[in-house]
Amino acid sequence: MFLVLLLGGCSNGNHEQAPFRYSGWTMGTTFNVTVAVMANTVQADELKAGIDRRLSDVNSSMSTFLEDSELSRLNQSRSTDWLPVSDQLVTVLAEAQRISRLTDGAFDVTVGPLVNLWGFGPEERDGDNLPSASEIAARLHKCGYRNLQAREEPPSVRKLLPEIYIDLSALAKGYGVDRVADYLESVGIKDYLVEIGGELRVKGKSHRGDAWRIGIEKPSAGERVVQKVLVLDDMAVATSGDYRSYIEVGGERFSHTIDPRTGRPIAHKLASVTVLSHTTMAADALATGLMVLGPDEGFVLAEQNAWAALFIIKAANGFIEKSTTAFSTSMR
Repeated sequence: MFLVLLLGGCSNGNHEQAPFRYSGWTMGTTFNVTVAVMANTVQADELKAGIDRRLSDVNSSMSTFLEDSELSRLNQSRSTDWLPVSDQLVTVLAEAQRISRLTDGAFDVTVGPLVNLWGFGPEERDGDNLPSASEIAARLHKCGYRNLQAREEPPSVRKLLPEIYIDLSALAKGYGVDRVADYLESVGIKDYLVEIGGELRVKGKSHRGDAWRIGIEKPSAGERVVQKVLVLDDMAVATSGDYRSYIEVGGERFSHTIDPRTGRPIAHKLASVTVLSHTTMAADALATGLMVLGPDEGFVLAEQNAWAALFIIKAANGFIEKSTTAFSTSMR
């Protein structure tokens, strides 16, 4: 989890009260919901049930671990015809394709076979042997966002290659955050934080009466400390990094982040990237895409598109921060 909720700050006795808090397990990770001020239109048990329904709905649609999920059935199909899917699945797939086009394939939900090849999925890696060039080339032929089409009317998906395998782990958590946040607003809640696996969205005030304070973790494998604190209102935030999950072979470290364009782990100096957006789904996917692109190509693209992004880059004596204009403006 690269983002940490900070509860410190100036307390205001006129606002402080016991908030509603609810946490649990979903999509293979934890979730946390904090409501600073409860609405009169809903009770705590009802709110918990509403949150659970939405999280369960997303998981049963987009999980690759549930064999009978909507996404698993789509992955198992070898049809190249248009296949009907739910509104929510096509919404996420359409967003995935949009960001794939914006990043020229640096973000790609069909990269799963390559992730597995490098030993970061369910496939067992062959000892200390790294994938050969021919193995990588063979997997690349089974991937590619251009081999996937999504249309919203009628909601349906088409695989141009029968073996295309879709993994929505870089969007589903963010989408789940958005679903829960939208539900909270629909029942009249205006001050909340929703977090799933480190991706989060906040609105209004904390229970202390001040803004939500979110800590970005220092991208160091050997310690867990805060690198930077963000003060946010009505914003989604997601961070992608390469410092927690990796393999070492022959003394060389290989990141779990695979570049879909080359089929190989990223090898640049970018340690983490944090993106602010108005939806957590977009922030989640953009952070992944920019992480693949790296500190130079990624930064240029983020500036060109006015994305609010903070790049933390490895340096000789630690880390340096590099923020886009949109990010710097949002922090004022």
